[in-house]
Formats: sequence, structure tokens, C-alpha cells
Amino acid sequence: MSKENISQLEKMLLEGVENNTPQNIKQDKIFDYCDKNKFTFTLTKEIVDKLELKKWFEAYKKEAMVSTAGIRGPQNIVYPHDTRFPINTIGITLATLAKALVLKEKYPNDELVKLVGCEVRYNSKTYLDIIARIQSALGIRTLTPVNRQTIPIWLASFLAFKLDLVGAEYITSSHGISVKNATKDLNNQGSQFLPDESMEFVNKIEQVLDTVEQKGQYSIEFESSQNDLIDEKTMDKLNNGIDLYVEYLKNGVANQKNIELIKKFDKKIVIDAVGGAAYNTLSKILAKLGLENNFEWLNIQEDPFFHSIGKDIKDGKFYDWSLDITVSAKDKNGKEYFPVIESLKYDEKLKKYPIGTVCLITDPDHDRLSVVQLEDIKKQDCVKAVGVDTVKLDDERILCVFSANQAFLMIMDFWVHLLKDNNIFDKHKRFIVKTTASSKTWDEWAKNNGIEVINTPVGFKEIANATKKIEYQIEKGVQDIKITDIFGKTILLGNSPRMIFGGEESGGMIIGSEELIKSLGGRCALAMREKSATEAIIVTSALVAGLKTSLWENLNNVYIKNNIVARFDVREDIAYYNESEPNIEKLKEAKLKGENMRTKNDIFYLALAIAKAENKISLENIKEILYSTFENLDFSKLTDVKFVGDGTYLDFQDKFVEIRPSGTDAKTKAYAGGANRAELSDFAKVLGNYSGDLNETYKKYLSQDYVNKSKEKSLEIYENFARLDADKREFEIPNYKTTFLK
Repeated sequence: MSKENISQLEKMLLEGVENNTPQNIKQDKIFDYCDKNKFTFTLTKEIVDKLELKKWFEAYKKEAMVSTAGIRGPQNIVYPHDTRFPINTIGITLATLAKALVLKEKYPNDELVKLVGCEVRYNSKTYLDIIARIQSALGIRTLTPVNRQTIPIWLASFLAFKLDLVGAEYITSSHGISVKNATKDLNNQGSQFLPDESMEFVNKIEQVLDTVEQKGQYSIEFESSQNDLIDEKTMDKLNNGIDLYVEYLKNGVANQKNIELIKKFDKKIVIDAVGGAAYNTLSKILAKLGLENNFEWLNIQEDPFFHSIGKDIKDGKFYDWSLDITVSAKDKNGKEYFPVIESLKYDEKLKKYPIGTVCLITDPDHDRLSVVQLEDIKKQDCVKAVGVDTVKLDDERILCVFSANQAFLMIMDFWVHLLKDNNIFDKHKRFIVKTTASSKTWDEWAKNNGIEVINTPVGFKEIANATKKIEYQIEKGVQDIKITDIFGKTILLGNSPRMIFGGEESGGMIIGSEELIKSLGGRCALAMREKSATEAIIVTSALVAGLKTSLWENLNNVYIKNNIVARFDVREDIAYYNESEPNIEKLKEAKLKGENMRTKNDIFYLALAIAKAENKISLENIKEILYSTFENLDFSKLTDVKFVGDGTYLDFQDKFVEIRPSGTDAKTKAYAGGANRAELSDFAKVLGNYSGDLNETYKKYLSQDYVNKSKEKSLEIYENFARLDADKREFEIPNYKTTFLK
């Protein structure tokens, strides 16, 4: 795609925003967020009513209760004060104020230090400025990167833990569409907030709005953008945290053996820094590791439009597929294709590279990794037989597109062999933490290697929460450590277990540390709290450098050596509306309608799982209901139906299917894993796309009232699970002058 066409796509997006923003909104900022001087914003009852902030708040609260990765939503990318959108300057102001007030109440006599960072999305630096200024006005020192430059989400998380900060905030919407944004709240461990943590500040927002209702106004102070409590100097001394992170990497994936493997590799590995933000930090890390000459880069310029990647014109209108390379679509002839991969233009950009070249693709906040490799087109059938997707680049070459399930399986296997080669694998009981939606191959591989598996709901905060529960027992000196996973299974881990891997099928992973990771104040961790594409890139590069075969051949070898049966995974994403709709009123209407469809689909399965757990119905009753609803699917091998924290898991003798409503949008995700790809695809498509209508057989066993109440029951079940074996370590704010504020 030419530069002119790229510009034209963004122009189409921006024109859509201009044409659909009323003149009064364009002219009235409510407060001047561009004013860098100290000022006071007085929120009045008139403003609350005019902007319908209570209506905004109800939607925000609803999102906070279920969100899997920050409270996300679309924004007006040109006029960010537009409160018709979920993410806006007023909302960021209220949320920041509320979070600060919660901290001030919890730690009334302590020095409070937080960090705020962002990636490249539209208005991110405006939001960062608002957050830093409100916090500093309330006496909270706010670390910001030098010159407010971008940093990855995992670096914000790492520094929150390593520096013993009271928390951090990061502005991103991961790999979502360009007009979306969000704040990811990180606690003092560097973990994303669980719902009960989010509700603390959400309730505080409600108190502020109630105060306005009762007293007529509420004053919010903004410090100057140059206030001393907005602290770039400390981050400058810390080299934006890069030196500390390199030290951490050297004790893990960037060990001497892996570094030497990469240095001796005779091919260049390509890194595609989609959005550009990854380059700023990762290039410096690779240079410190002496690896700068082993990689070549694509898309190093920071761009909130993401270099037009994932962007398209559909039915004459601008359309955004997001940055998820696994998204599939059908062309006008019904042929399936990968629109995001096609927009990467690898037929041109990888043209000079030889067969076997690996390209590692990351996203704007640099936490997810996708792996692709160039292969000879003559081997296409062999590649597909292993279960690896392919994209034709030209008459001679294909692109092998590895799912995270496949790539991470190879990484786990590589890492275990490394530990065994160094004679340290047997020093500890080993475990992995994975989400239920991730591959069954991981469970089979782990069983074959004597490694325990802990399954969690979807979301990396759940992986972190499980890890912290184990750390709590280690610190207490428990000799027989155990943890209950979301399936209700109790996993025994001995007295000093170590985490091999934590990850999820959507592309996020971390490697556990052999030695406990220590903060500057002495806190200990088994693994970091956020997924890191830098960790993933280094360990994947070492894997690639050490292979004498292609990745797809190595994957097949892992399957064979570990007797893996369930080799195939599919995911069906059902979007109930067009997220790219520029008219916010139409967007809201479509989203609300879509959410209702999503919920109806969700509770159809959810109620079955809840009823079985409550002994209201039997497995045979469920089979009868499913057979009467889905006549062309075989449920004879169904062994259980369980609620798994955020979705319903149908367990079969030979496969699984999970139906899960998106925690951030009007979408349904249907996952399936097993030995027969065609069968898995049928199950995922049919169950994922079902309307949720209850037939007479269903109603014979469960009433509509029972079905409607199942969602509320599921939230209670999840909350009980999250608190089970809870990490009860108290955070004590250190004297920062003895750690890093010297």
C-alpha cells in the first residue's frame, strides 16, 4: 500500500470523527486540559447534568465489574473531552481523583509514589498529563518516563514491583482498534486490578458525584505540568528502568547460554514493532545485551494509526480489524483469509529475506507476541498437516503463522530442556499457570514432563493472582503448598515450587524465575506480574537459533515426543456490531444491542453449568438439552460442564469447548481444542454463534427466571474463587530515600 493510500485511510477515519462531532462539543472542552499551568477545575451539578455524567458512570461501573484488561472503550480521537464516549478527559479526571483518594485513605501518613506510562494511542499523552497533575496536586509523587516518552506495559508493571511503588497506571488498549483506549490500573505488586480493587475507586467516583449532587460542586486541583512531584529525574537516573530490567533478564531468559545462541545464529531475526512503541525500549535492551546486530526491524516509527495495519475499507467505509493477527474473515467469494496479516504487507517487506527467516510481531504496548516464519511453498501441505496456518506470499513462498498456543508450547519445551541440560530442573517441583481457554496441548505436555498445571480464568491478572497465592505460602514456610484452580482441582506443589511458564492463548507469556525475584525493599516473587513480549522475543530467538529444523517441524517433533493427542485449537470471534462506526449514538445503540445478544448466548451455557453445580440438573439432562438445540453436533463424549470464572467450559473425553463473553466488548469468543480440527471448528462456530433461545426441552429443566439469575450467581462464584487461598501479605511502603529516591 502506497504512502498516499495509507494517509487516505487515516484521513477517512479523521473525517468521520469531524463529521460526527457536534459543533458545541468541539468548542466546549469543559476545562482546558492543554493549559500546562496550575489551575482548579470545579465540577458543578450543571456540568454533571449537561454531560450526563451519571449515565457515563453507570456504563463505566458496569465495565469495571467484568473487565479483563483495564476499563476499555472508544474515544473521540480528535476531541477527547467528548463524554459521549466511554474514555474521555472528564472520565480520566474523575477516575484519577478517585484512585488517589483511595490511596490517601489507605496510607494517610506515608509518602506515596506511583508511576504513569503510555504507548502510542491517540490522546495517551494528554491522559498521562492529567493523571500526573491530579496525583501531584494531592501530594503523590508520580514517576513519568523521561520526556514523557512511551514505555511498555510490562516495564510499568516491573517497576511498580521492583521499586515497591504504591501502584502504577498505564494508558493502552493493547491490540485493540485505533480509536480505543483505556487505563490499566496496576497495584503495588504490578498486577492488574482484580474487580474488587477496581470497585474501590469506582465507588469513590460515585461519592464525588453524590457530593456534587448534595453541595452543588466539587473542586479538583491540577498542578503545573512542571511540578516537582511529576518526577522525570528519578526515571532518568534509572534509565527509565531499563538497567534494572536487563539485570532481571540476565537472571532468566537472557542467560549466557541463550545470549550466545542468538549471537552465533547466522540469520537475521526480524522484529515488527507494530505501532512503533516497542522499538523505543526493546532496541535499548538488545543493545545492552550485545544483540543489536542480530535483529532487523519493521515499523519503528511511533504511529497511533499503527502504520495502517489492520485498517481497511469495508462497504465503502473505514473499518478496523484490530491488531490481532489471528482474526480471520471471508472474502466476497467465501474464501477465508487473515485481514490483519495481509495488511502487514509481508509479501513486500520480507521479500529480501531467505526461507527460514522468523519474524516476531509485537503490539503497541509490547506485551503480546506473534511468531511467523518464511517457508518454501512446496512444503505447504506438510505445514498444514501439523496444524499451522499458512498465508501465500508469492509463487515460491508461504508465511507460516503460529498461534500462541503453538509458539508457547515450543518455548516451554525449550525452556525445560535448558533447565534439564543444566541439571537444575529436578531441584524444585515445577508448575505452569495457564488460562482455561489456552491449549489442551499444554496440559498434555506438562503431564508428560511431570509438571503441574494451574488453570485460571482468562486475563493475565488471573495468572498473577495464582502466582501470588503460591508465593504467600512459600513466605509463610508452608511445607505442603497447594492451590485450588478454577476447575476446583487441588494442585499439590511441595515446599519450594518454581514456575516454568505463565501464559494465555492470546499471545501473552512470562517465564518463571529460578531464583526468587526481589524488589529493592526485599519483597519476593516467583515471576513478574505482566506478560512481556521482550521476554518472549529473547527466549523465542534462542529457540530459533538453537534449531536445526524449521519451527513447524520442531512443533511436530514436540507433539510426537510428548505423545500429544489434542494438537489442534480453534477460536471463533463473534462481533455483534461494527466497532469502527464513527457516529457515537449509532455505536452505542449497536453495542447495547450486541451486548444483549452476547449475554443471551452466555447465559444459555452458564445456567447449565450453575445448575449442574447446584445439583439442579444432571449431565444427562444437559446432553438432552444440547442435543435438542444442536441436532448436528455429537455430545455423547461430554463429561462435564463447568463455569470457569468468566465463561462456560464443556469438557469432552476428546476435546473441550469454551464459550466466553468478552470482558471488554460486545463479542463472544468460542474456543475449542482437540484432535479433529474440522470437528472443533464446527463446535466453536455453532455454539459461539447460537442465539441463546431456550427451547421446550431446556425450559423443562430450568425456568427463564433461573437462567436470568445465573449471571449474578456466577459473579459470586468468581469472587469466592479469587479470594480462596488469598495472598494476605501486607504492603508496607518503604523509605524510598534508602532505595531509589536518593
